[in-house]
Amino acid sequence: MRRSHSAFTPVFSSRLAPVFARYVDLKRALGRRFDLPARTLQSLDRFLCDQKPKYPDLNAAAFQAWCHTLEHVTSGVRRVRMLEVCAFCLYRRRTEPQCFVPESSSFPPYHQRLKPYIFCEAEVAGLLRAASGLKRNPLSPLRPEAIRLAIILLFTTGIRRGELLNLMIGDYNRRDSTLHIRETKFYKSRLLPINSGIADEIDRYLRARSQRKLSVSPEMALIWNPSWGGGAYSGTSLRRSLQSLLQKCRIVTAKGKSPRIHDFRHSFAVNALLRWYRAGADVEAKLPLLATYLGHGSAVSTHYYLHFIEPLRSAASERFAKHYGALVSPLPQSARRRG
Repeated sequence: MRRSHSAFTPVFSSRLAPVFARYVDLKRALGRRFDLPARTLQSLDRFLCDQKPKYPDLNAAAFQAWCHTLEHVTSGVRRVRMLEVCAFCLYRRRTEPQCFVPESSSFPPYHQRLKPYIFCEAEVAGLLRAASGLKRNPLSPLRPEAIRLAIILLFTTGIRRGELLNLMIGDYNRRDSTLHIRETKFYKSRLLPINSGIADEIDRYLRARSQRKLSVSPEMALIWNPSWGGGAYSGTSLRRSLQSLLQKCRIVTAKGKSPRIHDFRHSFAVNALLRWYRAGADVEAKLPLLATYLGHGSAVSTHYYLHFIEPLRSAASERFAKHYGALVSPLPQSARRRG
């Protein structure tokens, strides 16, 4: 059965309860599930209820006191929650111009984003060979085939880990060579076209399931594990399986750590860009297509995944030299000496 994604229903009781409720309703009417921000606002609402005699309204002192209750979480999480309250206050100011709005410059700083690891085709080929050597056990009789297919889909489609693990067999359409990605990060669905090679891999995997008399009914998980009721692999199980393969293949980041599952998504975007540069395609015109394939609302979000690594840098430089190299002339020797 497909997992339920029912929205969290917050309960507000403080003086600001009507404003909190309207704000959450507005965000959800705009298409956002808004569960985590709603939980943050519910936490603030409860704090204001508990501290009502001291803080009858949300002001600077009340906000700082509430922030002290977040000291058990990391600074990055604390910053996100403080920003969520700041956004609520800005919404409230539309109808209450004198209401308190916190100064975001005093919030914890952004963490430096982790530099993603970009997999090349040779490394993925090595991971696939290593996957074939994984041991089977009664709790995971298709472990080699399932992990192999997971690597292939992550690298060749760029889907998120959650999207991969939510795939059901019925989401695969062999006739049209598509995967139906349902209820994504932004609560939208999309059809991903896949090439014949990927479709053949899925077919081989499904035949292996049938040969072992394991269910291939449409409502069963594609990346399937019979343990714990026969659902999909958990994110932890998938991460551990891939981590063992990465260690076996000696694939590590510049800091000596194993790459993350999400790095396959970064790799898909970068490798797509690299193929377009090498093929002489109009990259700017194709970026909206890449954004749609990745499930982004616009190409702006996709730029986060487009890292200027060395092969891409060289391809871009060659493209520029081919089209505009004749317009660029070196400085005369005398001008270089003066410079």
